[in-house]
Amino acid sequence: MKASEINDIVKQQRNYFASGITLDVDYRIQMLRKLQSCIQKHEAQINEAIRKDLGKSGFESYMCETGLVLSEISYMLKHVRKFSREKTVWTPLAQFHSRSFQKPSPYGVVLIMSPWNYPFLLTIDPLVDAIAAGNTAVIKPSAYSPNTSQLIQEMLGECFSPDYVAVVTGGREENTCLLQEHFDYIFFTGSQRVGKEVMRHAADHLTPLTLELGGKSPCIVEKSANLKLAAKRIVFGKYLNCGQTCVAPDYIYCDPSIKDALIQELKKQIRKQFGKHPLANPNYGKIINEKHFQRICGLIDAKKLVHGGDSNDKTLQIEPSILDNVTFEDAVMQEEIFGPVLPVLTYESLDQAIDKINSMAHPLALYLFTNDKSIARKVMSRCGFGGGCINDTIIHLATSEMGFGGFGESGMGSYHGKEGFRTFSHYKSIVDKKTWLDLPMRYQPYQSFYEKLIHLFLR
Repeated sequence: MKASEINDIVKQQRNYFASGITLDVDYRIQMLRKLQSCIQKHEAQINEAIRKDLGKSGFESYMCETGLVLSEISYMLKHVRKFSREKTVWTPLAQFHSRSFQKPSPYGVVLIMSPWNYPFLLTIDPLVDAIAAGNTAVIKPSAYSPNTSQLIQEMLGECFSPDYVAVVTGGREENTCLLQEHFDYIFFTGSQRVGKEVMRHAADHLTPLTLELGGKSPCIVEKSANLKLAAKRIVFGKYLNCGQTCVAPDYIYCDPSIKDALIQELKKQIRKQFGKHPLANPNYGKIINEKHFQRICGLIDAKKLVHGGDSNDKTLQIEPSILDNVTFEDAVMQEEIFGPVLPVLTYESLDQAIDKINSMAHPLALYLFTNDKSIARKVMSRCGFGGGCINDTIIHLATSEMGFGGFGESGMGSYHGKEGFRTFSHYKSIVDKKTWLDLPMRYQPYQSFYEKLIHLFLR
């Protein structure tokens, strides 16, 4: 798409927003229901598009993408009227007599840029929140997941006119053109490298934004943990979508006394969940493209490999793999893995582990396995991270009742449920001052009596 075409879309959406139609909550509900029906109608096509792009099974696609989007729509349909209401707040006595209130208002024309690893969920989920808040939206799905991106374009074209919701497909050239436009809000999910570029462009127009990035999310396994259950849940979270999950446990950081037993349980769980030959498992996916396939293969140190390691360059598949005796100096610890490779490291003490994690870039997620509540409180309080779980992985992002987002290098802002509505809303603070009374103390000429009243009111 040419720059002039993108500019026309933004202009059309700005005019559409200026008409005021999206301010009507009934209209937002109507649009959400329209999107809901479209998704339900095209569920089979969504599964097939995701399978072509990432090799995911229909079960996994619904569990981790389509179903979560439908859940978000249902949540918004239930709560959007309440979220959209003005909220009266307490008014100081010095402002007598008046009413103070906050009014949630949409930003206007928003840009949503999504990644390839969960191409449907991470495109449509923020769109649901943007629509609920009353915005128009320009959607830019990833060029690395062409089948899902094409289907998204067709589905949203079926649901909405482009002056309300428009999809721009393509690659870097289209991204550059979009970021040169003046949007009222930008929502970006992707890598830290691209996130920095998005933030630089947003600064040109002082555009507010949300960045959902990634990072090396640690999984701490403390010696009191239930190792069998920990291994089961770690294997699920790590190898879901072949490790191509922004909140996947990037590495295990464990007590040395339980390391060998934990690795044995991890091996058992890999065989149990994926079979003896994972690459032949029809429900085990693939790496998105050859570039990422080669990068991940290059992170597997054969000398430290204790499980897996096989790959198929024709199908772009890599077995669930475990590396032992890893140090923070190894190549696999220098970048987010974003693949089915699990390094295992040990700490000398829990305090040392906390200090090490806090010395690194803030991760998007942190997981802790322990049966000691005091240790759970300590780690969750002292470590900096976006969100996480105690005695599980991944599931903290699957609820509309909590915001999901990064912290520091792993992003800024959050969404899902009420937090998603708030992300795409500006809250106007308004005082409605009554006209039947006008206290004279704030006006010049100032008098000593009024100065005493000011000190009485403002303290």
